[in-house]
Amino acid sequence: MPAILGKKVGMTSVFDDRGRQVPVTVIEAGPCQVLQVKTVESDGYNAVQLGFAEKPARLVTDPLAGHFKKSGATPKRFIREYRTDDVAKYQPGAMVTVADFEGVGLVDVIGVTKGRGFAGVMKRHHFAGQPASHGTERKHRSPGGIGEGAGIPGRAIRLGKHMSGHMGDERKTSERIKVLKVDAKANLLVVRGSVPGANGSYVVVRNARKVGPPKPTS
Repeated sequence: MPAILGKKVGMTSVFDDRGRQVPVTVIEAGPCQVLQVKTVESDGYNAVQLGFAEKPARLVTDPLAGHFKKSGATPKRFIREYRTDDVAKYQPGAMVTVADFEGVGLVDVIGVTKGRGFAGVMKRHHFAGQPASHGTERKHRSPGGIGEGAGIPGRAIRLGKHMSGHMGDERKTSERIKVLKVDAKANLLVVRGSVPGANGSYVVVRNARKVGPPKPTS
């Protein structure tokens, strides 16, 4: 199961063979360098650690510098690992390119969503708010009552309660995204629809784990 690290370039649109305009996201996928190969015998599980995007050596801590040197790799900014049973074909220092996704139909894209800061319940949870008619004074965007009424337990249950708070900046996976084009020369991967994160943010692209149709796009 191939996986690769990359950076979200941005969104655009293309036309399919039926003349329909399709929204797509362009991802700069790789090249990545293998930093470590983990096995059941040495680490308790099988995984491959990848690094993406060059980082100046002066910004690297001594422990990480030793880790990069051990694998024969240059310092990287974005480091992630993924589990796979096929670790025998990977060697520390080897390069992983987007060409590995030739023929792959569906992928999962993992990223961090845009941070929206502190948000109220109407923006964060799509509450309706209070009535906008005469009589409501400076409470239009208030959540209203949060208790359980006169019943049991007669108090607000904190677990899972939809309240105002920090919105966004969360890890999210867009599953079963259709791959439209793989450009190995330019290290670009074009997928249908949107993926998590802002332009320029780092993402992880892996072969889709769930079986099913592509994710529907509007």
